[in-house]
Amino acid sequence: MKRESNGRRKTSTAWIGNLPLGSRFPIRVQSMNNTDTLDSEASARQAQQIAEAGGEIVRFTAQGVTQAQNLTNIRTLLNQEGCLIPMVADIHFNPEAAFEAAQRVEKVRINPGNFIDPRAHFKKVEYSDSEYAEELKRLENRFIKLLDICREHNTALRIGVNHGSLSDRIMTRYGDTPEGMVESALEFLRVCKRQNFNNVVVSMKSSNVIVMVTAYRLLAEAMSQEDMYYPLHLGVTEAGDGRQGRVKSAVGIGTLLAEGLGDTIRVSLTEAPEAEIPVGRILADYIETKDRKPRTATIKYKSTACGNVGGDNIPVLMGVDLQPNDLRLINGEILICESDSPKTFIEESRMSGDTRPIILKINYYEDSLDQLQIKASVDLGSILLDGYADGIWIENHGNIPQEEILLLGLEILQTVRRRFSHIEYIACPGCGRTLFDLQQTLAKVKEATAHLNGLKLAVMGCIVNGPGEMADADFGYVGAAPGKITLYKGTQIIERNIPQDEAVERLLKLIAENS
Repeated sequence: MKRESNGRRKTSTAWIGNLPLGSRFPIRVQSMNNTDTLDSEASARQAQQIAEAGGEIVRFTAQGVTQAQNLTNIRTLLNQEGCLIPMVADIHFNPEAAFEAAQRVEKVRINPGNFIDPRAHFKKVEYSDSEYAEELKRLENRFIKLLDICREHNTALRIGVNHGSLSDRIMTRYGDTPEGMVESALEFLRVCKRQNFNNVVVSMKSSNVIVMVTAYRLLAEAMSQEDMYYPLHLGVTEAGDGRQGRVKSAVGIGTLLAEGLGDTIRVSLTEAPEAEIPVGRILADYIETKDRKPRTATIKYKSTACGNVGGDNIPVLMGVDLQPNDLRLINGEILICESDSPKTFIEESRMSGDTRPIILKINYYEDSLDQLQIKASVDLGSILLDGYADGIWIENHGNIPQEEILLLGLEILQTVRRRFSHIEYIACPGCGRTLFDLQQTLAKVKEATAHLNGLKLAVMGCIVNGPGEMADADFGYVGAAPGKITLYKGTQIIERNIPQDEAVERLLKLIAENS
């Protein structure tokens, strides 16, 4: 894989209006409006707030042709205020809306899982090679029209794969896998390459951080093998809010940025869109202080247990499972790694035959909780994702309560699926498709369910990605229509169109009946 001198994967340059995007330029930080795209004034006002917070790109949903056409009015209002932030139209299920939007904004995002195909329903469980090829030809014929419009209007294109909305064609041959996500993108990217259309960005989003990181790594390798150098847009979708949203985003995005992958990022929080920008900026800036290193083959990591540390034990958290004073009694049977290159330290210790458990200790000097959450998630996330280490020790010498530091450690361990200590919420950030107030609803659901441990619960604003992205969840609360909620167990619909004021109570009943 080709690299720039700064350690980043070498890419072509995509132009989002007058904004260059790629490996020779800074990491671009962006967000997405959650206003009704037909409300021009509110949409322009929120886009301006995103720009004022430091956002460099703003995205709007365009459910249909009418919404796509109204993007012109929003652009006019922004221009009148002197706000030239590039606009992106987000398209699902509706190629005609993409055709309209591509004439009006600087970039169009399409979802290859539903641009031509309906959502996967497994209506056909097998495709012969000839049938598969025929489906790809149908895709290409339709997709070329969009490329021609984008070329005519100098509009960039994002091929935005979502783990939760792969096509039947992909699902029946690859399943709901990172490999399937990569092939979903490549189907479209190969058409771009044949058509010599290079103003392209690619993304591989999932609410599961392990799936997300794996998919991007596979995509980067696959593109390299096919002589493709398109920039990457990074994001963990449906990350949620607060500590969980920040940790999940920083572990996923930060792991990849530290490996030199990624050219633009969006931290998807169930909060005001402009609140995403400072978090993204902290993340991008922190990566600039680190040496980007390509990921190397992982070693086989196995340790010999020392009490409750190492072996087959779950990773420990210093301050919860052990206290610093305990280490005096252990007398060298546990290694404390404070190296600036912890992966190298761990690999060298294992290669030398040392199988003592290893606890990673990192010192910080932060008074800002956001800064600590982002930095610790970046530093520890990739090491834990690769299965290294038997515990973590976060020591902060600034003014942050110890309780917050311990909760941060537990959140990081849960995000990498190494230790489960509390309920996990999969919650989308909201957009113009959202059918209820997501922030208030998520807060209400959290209040009612915070006592439940070991569950994954999805709160989704609409059905575009809801059923798919919450495939990893045990239960789901999904907007079905204004004032109506549909409840899921896994991906199975249990109750449809429940009045919203009854939905939380019915959700609790559903969980109780299936616990």
